[in-house]
Amino acid sequence: MKKVSAITIMILTLFISCKKETTLPPPQIEPSAPKEAELVEPAGDQCYASRLNGNIVALSFNVNSHQEVNGKLSYNLTGKDKNEGTLIGNMKGDTLIADYTFMSEGVSSVREVVFLQKDGTLIEGYGDVVDANDKVSFKDKTKLKFDAKNTLTKVDCPQ
Repeated sequence: MKKVSAITIMILTLFISCKKETTLPPPQIEPSAPKEAELVEPAGDQCYASRLNGNIVALSFNVNSHQEVNGKLSYNLTGKDKNEGTLIGNMKGDTLIADYTFMSEGVSSVREVVFLQKDGTLIEGYGDVVDANDKVSFKDKTKLKFDAKNTLTKVDCPQ
């Protein structure tokens, strides 16, 4: 009886060890075409204006696909000389940061301007400034205040 049990165990061991292992072929990975870079189309000309208590601020600009901004800005404030000039800068998210080069009283000046885009309007930011290298810049853009009284609303661009 012991011999029969031993032979049975040996035969079962032999079958188990000789069992042919089935392996699945590795999955085929199909190459896909590379995704195309998402292009941001230029937004075209955008125009904004504010008319409050005889003060007129007008801004027109264009944003290209690299988020670079160029345009024109003018301030006609009561009791002050009108100044108008060019705007060159960048859109950083919802914020327009640009250098405003303008003529006032026969003198060319450069001043940094910041506008926050919110609900179809632009709100001009203000804060502490420094005058260096013939340019007036904000000391710390993270501390700018955006007051609703400085809001420009979208208007049709003149043809």
